[in-house]
Order: sequence, then structure tokens, then C-alpha cells
Amino acid sequence: MVQKAKILLVDDRPENLLALEAILSALDQTLVRASSGEEALKALLTDDFAVILLDVQMPGMDGFETAAHIKRRERTRDIPIIFLTAINHGPHHTFRGYAAGAVDYISKPFDPWVLRAKVSVFVELYMKNCQLREQASLLRLQLEGGRPSADEARESAGLLAELSARLAAVEEQAEALSKQLDETADAAAVATAAHLERKLTGLRRALDALEPGSGSVAG
Repeated sequence: MVQKAKILLVDDRPENLLALEAILSALDQTLVRASSGEEALKALLTDDFAVILLDVQMPGMDGFETAAHIKRRERTRDIPIIFLTAINHGPHHTFRGYAAGAVDYISKPFDPWVLRAKVSVFVELYMKNCQLREQASLLRLQLEGGRPSADEARESAGLLAELSARLAAVEEQAEALSKQLDETADAAAVATAAHLERKLTGLRRALDALEPGSGSVAG
């Protein structure tokens, strides 16, 4: 059974949380509510999330401050944050969101289909990352188990090749996205692409470290 990804919904208004749940329920993932920045930070201490939908205007700790805390923690700093706001004070307000670490900044009222599509991208990326890491971990354990037999060596080489091919396909999609951004120069999309490139670079390095002769696996 494929484990579902967790999506953190942060808003101080129950009706907004209910609306987000209605929009995102079609993704069939685990939706976790938080009614404040403090509650969101508490949830992030124990669970891993694919993406965070964070309301900007909240009493006490607002969205910007909450995002700053999230980005300061090593465990959570790479989780993509989508800011949701009912106000629009122009470019300065939007850029403040990106400066706080958001990968996207959406003004209310938003198009439910657009929001669902954007969230699904990060869920898919998260699931692929989990699958790649799990397979890489299994391969590392296999390699660390001592000198493999000829059959085990062939199996390991085949798994490495499969992992590399899967990652290459995602890298190709990311490259195509970057080329499109050169033409549109949309700030939100640029931030999203930059986050994706960092994730892919980390995965590629981890995979390369498993290659025979890399020296990273103890014999």
C-alpha cells in the first residue's frame, strides 16, 4: 500500500480550513489542520509534510513569522510553503512572501482548480522523492552487507540504473519547465522551479554516491 502524503493547512478561520479540505479532498491525501502558527509548528515537530498551505493574516504569529520559524529548522526548511492571503498590497507584499521562503503566493478568492493543481505537483514530487530514497536506502544496505554475489551485483546495478533513469525523467521535466520560465518570467513559477532544482540536485548527488567506486559505501 502506498503511504499517503500529508498536507498541512494553516488558517485561524474554521470556514477557510473547511473550504481547503473540500478543494483538496480529491487528491486523496492526508489533510492536517492547524488553526495557528504555533499549532502548525507543533505538528511539524512529529510529522513530515509534502506541502504547507499557510494563511498570511493570523492573530498572534502571522504567516510570515511562522514561515521564518519553519525555514530555520533543519527538519522542515525544505518543505514547500504556499502562502494564501485575502489582501494584496502590491509587489512589495508578494516579494515579502517569497523572501520568507514561499514557493507560491496566492490571493483569495482563488481558483479551486488552480490551487488543487499546484498542490498536486508538490505531492507528486514528495512521493517520488520518498520512493527514490527508499529504493536508494535498500540498495545501500545491500551494498554494505559485504561483497555481493554476481547475481546480487547485477541486481544492484540494475536497480541503480532504474533509479537513475527515473530521476533523469524528472530532471528532463524540470529543465523543460525552466526553459518556459525564461519566456514567462512569472515570479511564483520561478520560485517553484528553483525549489524543484534544489531537490533534484540533492537526489542526484545521493544517487551518484551509491555508484560503485564512489567511496561512500563502507566495504
